[in-house]
Amino acid sequence: AAAEEEDEDDIDLFGSDDEEEDQEAAKVREERLRQYAEKKAKKPGLIAKSSILLDVKPWDDETDMGRLEECVRSVQLEGLVWGASKLVPVGYGIKKLQIQCVVEDDKVGTDILEEEITKFEDYVQSVDIAAFNKI
Repeated sequence: AAAEEEDEDDIDLFGSDDEEEDQEAAKVREERLRQYAEKKAKKPGLIAKSSILLDVKPWDDETDMGRLEECVRSVQLEGLVWGASKLVPVGYGIKKLQIQCVVEDDKVGTDILEEEITKFEDYVQSVDIAAFNKI
């Protein structure tokens, strides 16, 4: 009966490994993590972009809308791409410029964009965001 008790003590019910196997497993795990980190570093990150539709309002019906659009498109920022535009009637013969742009969220904020456009005080009364969509 004493021999059976000694045999039972040798049985490891929780499956602990030897120290050598633990060190080997740790080395393999570290190597795999290092390879994964290298692979992840090489992969370009996703660039967050937004599509913005701006309403640019002139002072009155005598404002040169062609010149106003030229001024708006002259705003060049890194991460900003201008798109299509159209003139939309507001009332009393006044039309507003509705212009589309795509911006990289990390590089161009809506505040900066609005400030740059409203610097053309002779043509621009105000700038509003008509639509804002994440891409």
